[in-house]
Amino acid sequence: MLTRLRTHIPSFDIDPANALLALLVAVLSFLLLKGAVALARRRLCRLSDDQASHAWAEILKKTLAATSTLAMAATALLVGLTVLELPAPWDERVKHGWFIALGVQFGLYLHKAVAVAARHYFIRRDQTEGETETVAHTLIIWASQSAIWIVFSLALLANLGINISTFIASLGIGGIAIALAVQNILGDLFASLSIAVDKPFEVGDSISVTGFSGKVEHVGLKTTRVRSDSGEQIVIANAELLKSTVRNFKRMSHRRVQFTLQASPDTAPALAARLPAEMRKIVEQQPQVRFERAHLKSVTPSALEFDIVYYVLDSGYTLYMDTQQAVLLESMAVLQRLGISTAGAQTHVVLQQADQKEPLFKRPRLA
Repeated sequence: MLTRLRTHIPSFDIDPANALLALLVAVLSFLLLKGAVALARRRLCRLSDDQASHAWAEILKKTLAATSTLAMAATALLVGLTVLELPAPWDERVKHGWFIALGVQFGLYLHKAVAVAARHYFIRRDQTEGETETVAHTLIIWASQSAIWIVFSLALLANLGINISTFIASLGIGGIAIALAVQNILGDLFASLSIAVDKPFEVGDSISVTGFSGKVEHVGLKTTRVRSDSGEQIVIANAELLKSTVRNFKRMSHRRVQFTLQASPDTAPALAARLPAEMRKIVEQQPQVRFERAHLKSVTPSALEFDIVYYVLDSGYTLYMDTQQAVLLESMAVLQRLGISTAGAQTHVVLQQADQKEPLFKRPRLA
């Protein structure tokens, strides 16, 4: 039994001097790797002070911080083993060790780089001071990091000689089945990612969707919560929200106001010609307003219609309503001062019996 066990134990026949040299090479390799990483981090710290190269230097500095001491030790040990002459089974195992050690360290670098770069991108895009993250941002980072380690795991299995084709096919079939089962949830999930990346609106924006309007309070993985103008909270699925036309009032730079002023058709042409100039004076007297035009748009048997257009140079709804109220009140005063009536044309309704030629009575009626 003991003899049979000895036949299965490989004999290395390593010279002690050769083993000591391999150990020395491993120690020197570890020290060199450690020093190179420390030197690179110090160099990147200096570059991060420069505003022109601050972004990428900060990303590289935080990425190098993910250097694993264990991975460096394993790499240094593998460098030392290259000095030795190992038997046939062990040289293949050393090759696998190289793939594992370098692959793990490279995966750690990508893991950290994705997190740092994504956070930097979202902070710069949102123009926020703190490093606050939404759920969608966290999900994007988590999905990217998971994809890195899944690819590394599959590559490791393939390097070890395991056939992963059947495994990948099984994952694909299972993924399709799961996707069909939870397609509504996945639709809302991808809609949440679309909101996070494309940003049609953000938390705090006042939006209007078909059927309601209000302020966005929370954007989650499946739903968005909006505090409506009437006070209640509206919860709507992200996929349904993106199917509708969303009007974002917070991003308005100005408001265009257009209204029609009607005057009696009996108004004299000279008075009607004075009204556009008077309306221009009224609009230009208002603060934060740019006058556009005022014209007599149409003449009908029932009224003269004047079209007035101006811009409120602020998106605030209260300022818009205050300005519109002031313009309408001043318009009423001008019409009264000029003696222009807003009453429509008068018509007469005549009732007459069939066997009589004269009407029974006449009654005026406003149109």
